[in-house]
Amino acid sequence: MAEKRDYYEVLGVSKTATDDEIKKAFRQTAKKYHPDMHPDDPECEAKFKEAQEAYAVLSDAEKRKQYDQFGHAAFDGSMGGGGFDFSGMDFSDIFGDIFGDFFGGGSRRGGGNGPQKGANIRISLRISFEEAVFGCEKEIEFSYKQECSNCHGTGAKPGTSPETCTKCGGKGKVVYSTQSLFGMMQNVQTCPECQGSGKVIREKCPNCYGSGYIATKTKKKVEIPAGIDNGQCVRVRDYGEPGKNGGPRGDLLVEVIVANNPAFERQDVNIFSNAYISYAIAALGGDIRIKTVDGDIIYTVAPGTQTGTRIRLKGKGVPSLRNKNVRGDHYVTLIISTPTNLSKEAKELLRQFDEITGGSLTQEKGADSSVKHEKKKGFMDKLKESLDDL
Repeated sequence: MAEKRDYYEVLGVSKTATDDEIKKAFRQTAKKYHPDMHPDDPECEAKFKEAQEAYAVLSDAEKRKQYDQFGHAAFDGSMGGGGFDFSGMDFSDIFGDIFGDFFGGGSRRGGGNGPQKGANIRISLRISFEEAVFGCEKEIEFSYKQECSNCHGTGAKPGTSPETCTKCGGKGKVVYSTQSLFGMMQNVQTCPECQGSGKVIREKCPNCYGSGYIATKTKKKVEIPAGIDNGQCVRVRDYGEPGKNGGPRGDLLVEVIVANNPAFERQDVNIFSNAYISYAIAALGGDIRIKTVDGDIIYTVAPGTQTGTRIRLKGKGVPSLRNKNVRGDHYVTLIISTPTNLSKEAKELLRQFDEITGGSLTQEKGADSSVKHEKKKGFMDKLKESLDDL
């Protein structure tokens, strides 16, 4: 038989741990290995039972004192005591908390029928690329539950009122006893009769069918912040599902779907695009028009620019969500556009240009073409004019 682990080690606490620290540690361990969360897992079941045994000893002042003095021998019969009887141990406060976390069965502090915040509602909103960059105001329409005017939110037929649940006595939770390895165990769950409210409606309101609320189509203006990205949400507080037992409403989450823009690609706060330039502009330099989210700008291309050259337009990107005064950059890749459908004259000029510059052979030899360029200045002007006319 495997040697038992130290009880303090099982719960992950020191030997000087307080009662509250031991209780908290057991609660966390029990939640982690509870059989309901790991069905058909023998290892988790064994660790869960091990934690129960450790807590049963360390949570009892007298038994903890015996354990600190004699160790496991205090309960295995070797000290003449006949072993430790785990039956009758009350874990209801612990398992009430655990089941509440697993299944939403009420507030840990306020009991099964304590105030609970309502669920959040999520809707989608489509906006353009530019609206995501600069922000905008949009009117949205969604289903909003308002208090029933007929029953004023009670859910009961006018003239009647909700009654105290007889199954749980108005507590909103019920205790079930089950036989386990250590004797009778008590588990606390949300009352199935009243769903944790502690009240039962015998005669339901004909207007809201007992829910206490009527769903209506509601419109509301929402501010979409500059710099929001695809899939991010704008939270509109207190426009979600109604709370239970006096709890606050949930929130409305507006998920933004940003449309694609064929001219731009976004990565975080930076924007990327391509700009196509002619052979003449690439070789001789010149001004080109570049499209940005702020409008077109004029950019001067340097002479001898190669295709694939990337330039940076500082501060022309997307505003930061954390600081609207800080913007990313716009990176533009310059691509030399190869002309098609050349005229006979243009083709001849290109052949002459290739011969004058030496073509690829001259480039491989590293020849200095600046002399030839200087000698044929009139020809280059003519070539530039021809290409610009394409």
